[in-house]
Order: sequence, then C-alpha cells, then structure tokens
Amino acid sequence: MTEEDRPAEPDRGQHPVRRPGPVRWVWYAAGGRLPERYREWVLHDVTARHYLWRHAARTVVLLGPLVSVWLLLPGPLWLRLVLCLMAALVGGFYSLAYADENCENRVARHGFAHGTAAATRKAARAERDAALHERYRARYRS
Repeated sequence: MTEEDRPAEPDRGQHPVRRPGPVRWVWYAAGGRLPERYREWVLHDVTARHYLWRHAARTVVLLGPLVSVWLLLPGPLWLRLVLCLMAALVGGFYSLAYADENCENRVARHGFAHGTAAATRKAARAERDAALHERYRARYRS
C-alpha cells in the first residue's frame, strides 16, 4: 500500500472521542441521554460508515427483552417461538425503516442541530465517492 493509497487519519481535534461503558451504552441504546463528555462519540456513532449495523445492535438490545416476553405465554412451544420471530422481524423492520430519523433525534438530544448526522454522512460519502471516481477515471479513461 503506497502512501497516497492509505486513508487519512480522522482529525479528532484536541479532545479524544470517549466511549461510554456498558451500562451507559445500554442506557443510550434505550434512548437515554449521555453526559456531555460523550457528545462527540454520539455523533460518531450515528455517522460512522457502519452506522446501520450500530443501529441494529441497539435495536437488538431493546427488542430482546420485549420479544422474550412472548415465551412466557401459554401454548405450544413452536407457536411461542414463531411469535418471538414475528415480533423480532416486525420490530427490526420498523426500527431500520426509521433509522435515519432516530439517528437525527439522538444527535439533536445531545446538542447538535437537527440534520447534522445526515450532513456528516453525506460529506463522508462524497469524499469516498470522489476518490472512487478518480480511481475509475485514472484506470478506464486515461
């Protein structure tokens, strides 16, 4: 890998991004607000390249206990398992359908302007797309 192929290190400014501990992360996943020192991490969490996977992880943490309640109902085990699967699929579908809105609400709850997450993801995507476009042009259009 040459020096120009290597991705640039992100500029983190003067303050390093601090990650919350497991208990605070569960609180955050449930919709709670983190202390001010985690503000930059929240923005990173909802704008990282794999932010939808992170959102899915938060959804699993929330849906797990709710879905498992279906196991406590009376009836055949196969029916209760199917109910759990249906509840997980429907909950996961709606969670991912509204993932972008949820991310915007999370950053707004932590003091950023509404639309910051989408603008940050769009800028990062534009940089990646420009680099890919230049490599394409250099290879096929020269």
